Amino acid sequence: MEQKFETRRLYQQVADQIRQFIAGNGFGPGIRLPSERDLAQQLGVSRPSVREALIALEIDGTVEIRMGSGVYVALEREHPVAVTQSFGESPSELMQARIVIEGSTTLLAASRMEAATLATLRSIIEGMRSEMAQGRRPLELDRQFHLTIVAQSGNSVLERIVGSLFDERYSPLAERLQDRTESLQSWKEALDEHEAILSALEAREPLLAQAAMQTHLGASRRRWTEG
Repeated sequence: MEQKFETRRLYQQVADQIRQFIAGNGFGPGIRLPSERDLAQQLGVSRPSVREALIALEIDGTVEIRMGSGVYVALEREHPVAVTQSFGESPSELMQARIVIEGSTTLLAASRMEAATLATLRSIIEGMRSEMAQGRRPLELDRQFHLTIVAQSGNSVLERIVGSLFDERYSPLAERLQDRTESLQSWKEALDEHEAILSALEAREPLLAQAAMQTHLGASRRRWTEG
């Protein structure tokens, strides 16, 4: 009988290492952990990976993240978690994938862009602006913007892939990270980047549109995972 093995994400592996670090150094409940930078150096991994791992550990109740203060070992539980479960895709890896895929789909869509689609994209951007003015995050309109572009490529497979990647932003790990890194300023920056993408599409410049999309997603990745 064929055995199936779970592919463990990097943040799960790093979270397990931090769990072992806590136990190996005798860190009891309420003790403050080293900074993200120090943990990254000691474990030999990137800071975004440490950040994602700490968020996962917060979700499963192993640590408590206090904004502006640090990360502390949570109160002991009767049945402590031994291995970190999956709480969704790695946000950092997710954005890397989107940069590769959406850059290509934007190039394809730009060569087929229609006036009606451009009008729809303009309406979405204005809708985002209105939502932000009322203090709401325009995540669903953001989704519509990206899916409207990929739909213009005429490739339903790519459309499903991009939709699936975007919807990973609703995973427990991604949502917890967004709560800690998103702000009105970050959304203003994203809106400006959307404007640059639309301007390139309106100018019928496929390569410029591709570059604008990759720039936007790269900046989004930094805002989201590096905070």
